[in-house]
Amino acid sequence: QVQLVESGGGLVQVGGSLRLSCALSGRTFSSFAMGWFRQAPGKGREFVSAICRSGGSTYYADSVKGRFTIPRDNAKNTLYLQMNSLKPEDTAVYYCAADSNLARYTPSIRRGDYNYWGQGTQVTVSS
Repeated sequence: QVQLVESGGGLVQVGGSLRLSCALSGRTFSSFAMGWFRQAPGKGREFVSAICRSGGSTYYADSVKGRFTIPRDNAKNTLYLQMNSLKPEDTAVYYCAADSNLARYTPSIRRGDYNYWGQGTQVTVSS
């Protein structure tokens, strides 16, 4: 059974940095494309970033491009979201997701393409 567990969320000041982690267990981590989504208060869950199985291809939402990066460490079965220059509008619950479809070679921005999800971790950016 595949399980995803996020960690690293918390309270951070405007302009600060935070690194989220997502640990996958139950299957080989490198067989999954991975993504991050977030849900702010009163809003739907939106795409943040995604990375292919090998880590060679990434994609970022316009709202975070240039500030966030999405490295993965297949040897540690862990996905990261490095968040820099944080803004109040980055405040949200952040969710890690895994896509097991081996026929898809590029990372997807569609929530429906991810079949495993973590429980989320809260990120609050204060001004």
